[in-house]
Amino acid sequence: METDRVKNIIENPKFQELVRKKSQLSWSLSSIMLIIYFGYIYLVSYHPVFLHQSLSGGATTIGIPLGISVIVSAFVLCGIYAWRANGEFDRLTKEVIEEIKK
Repeated sequence: METDRVKNIIENPKFQELVRKKSQLSWSLSSIMLIIYFGYIYLVSYHPVFLHQSLSGGATTIGIPLGISVIVSAFVLCGIYAWRANGEFDRLTKEVIEEIKK
């Protein structure tokens, strides 16, 4: 009985769409974050003089806002995922559940 239910869920076209969309979004956002992070690490490793330049002649260097932007970008990307998960993905999940209950 349980095997049939799992098989019905896996073969459901809406479930397959949900899995595909979640996977595509997850890989896209992960790739973006890795590019941002490794880009910053690249600058730290190979171009520290650039990061040590002062923004306005004071103590704040270019590296500080760039480092903060790496952290903020992680929060923004998490927010994008949560927004999609709470909207489109929840809708698809409910549709799959309704179809399986029939």
